[in-house]
Amino acid sequence: MKFDSKKDILFSLIILGTNAFLVGITIIGVAKGEMKKEEYWTLILILAVVGLLFWLYLGTHYELNKKNGLIYKSGPFNGKISVDRITEIVKGKTLWVGFRPATSRKGLIVKYDKYNEIYISPKTNESFIEKILELNGHIKITE
Repeated sequence: MKFDSKKDILFSLIILGTNAFLVGITIIGVAKGEMKKEEYWTLILILAVVGLLFWLYLGTHYELNKKNGLIYKSGPFNGKISVDRITEIVKGKTLWVGFRPATSRKGLIVKYDKYNEIYISPKTNESFIEKILELNGHIKITE
């Protein structure tokens, strides 16, 4: 089952604001002639950053199935965690440090193995938890 990532206002403002700023200063610099021909290589760098941010924003989702477990994709970052390795899910919290293939706050902290954790933000935490408990009923859910 596929779960899209929830997008909250803060994350949307950060991504879209950063992209608008980068594109805006680039257009103004080129239009005013302030950018020399030797500096055009920076356009490629700026477009790459803008493209990466949009890819992270639009390309973040999660999949759950018995065969592969939890599969997460966030732009160029992806991976999978077997459902059997997941020990606990903390609901409604935000992980500010660590690996975060997420686009919102108040998501799920998935703890697996002994000390590993990952933060995800499915559109509805409840439906994700319901589905993962169908696959492994031994996962501890905390709030």
